[in-house]
Amino acid sequence: MISSPSTVSGKALTPSDNLSVGQKSLNSQTAQNWLIFLAAGFLVSVPVFIEAPLVRFCPEISILMTGGWLWLAFYLMKQQKTHLWGDLLFGFSWSWLAGAVYWGWFRWEPLIHLPVESIGVPVAVWCLWRKWGQVGNFFYVGSLLGTAITDAYFYITGLIPHWRQLMQVDPSLATPIFQAALEQVQTPWGTSWAVVLANALLGMGLWAMQKSGQHWWALAGAVLSTILVDSLFWFAASFA
Repeated sequence: MISSPSTVSGKALTPSDNLSVGQKSLNSQTAQNWLIFLAAGFLVSVPVFIEAPLVRFCPEISILMTGGWLWLAFYLMKQQKTHLWGDLLFGFSWSWLAGAVYWGWFRWEPLIHLPVESIGVPVAVWCLWRKWGQVGNFFYVGSLLGTAITDAYFYITGLIPHWRQLMQVDPSLATPIFQAALEQVQTPWGTSWAVVLANALLGMGLWAMQKSGQHWWALAGAVLSTILVDSLFWFAASFA
């Protein structure tokens, strides 16, 4: 039996037409992957640069906003055109909640930073086991990996005391603490570990970007943006 050629609107598609359609589909997928990557990177910076200052004055507002993020996430996920962005926002909601709890009430104690940031892990594991909300949950896992590696750097280089001091003093008195921390970072030990851990993040991010799944690009965006956020903090401290 001879199979009939592929058709679009009643017209037979030639092999070159099929190739063109496939290329357009691939280009569209690639563009969407990059959008997810950029959106994930932006969302990683939101708790750091927007939520952290907010919760110093009124952490209760941030807690309540978590409900708003979740409502918006589920609303967007109900619609096919916006489902992807609702999925991503769902994972972001756990990062926001963890940031609200930690930076609002426990910011002076770095020892519990990672445990508090892991508040959404049980939900993420359950969702991933059910293969539901993979984009958002991979984003959350990626942001948590970035947090874990950043915290590891603070422990390895002995910056934990500076962390505690910064969280307890008035911002106008923080400059000497920043300078002392920078001196420690700029030692051979501090610089070497910064390179090692930054390369670990870079390797994870680039590895994830080799995969076609949208959830992997969400993880890559979260992981690689950690390098950018940490670099911005370093520059800010350098010019303090």
